[in-house]
Amino acid sequence: MPASKRPASYARKIFGIRLREARWERDLTLEDVAEKADMNWSYIAQVERGERNVSIDNLAALADAVGVALPYLLQPFPASTDDQKAKAVPKKKKQTNG
Repeated sequence: MPASKRPASYARKIFGIRLREARWERDLTLEDVAEKADMNWSYIAQVERGERNVSIDNLAALADAVGVALPYLLQPFPASTDDQKAKAVPKKKKQTNG
């Protein structure tokens, strides 16, 4: 299924940003999460960018894969950071070898 042509909804952006942050906090790669969730890493990358409308089963599998509760990934940001985070594209984490 191709990525949605519709603009990312606020909920998809929130989920994607929180998923990526949770993954980074645990030093997990896209491939690590893909293996744990039994999904393709490129699909997860699209989810993190808010490009996919994810099923409830996949939401739960992704939350489990990064070790957080699903409600956390769906929780809106505090009002002070709401617009900034939802509009921003998270910067790519620098990978270090070693």
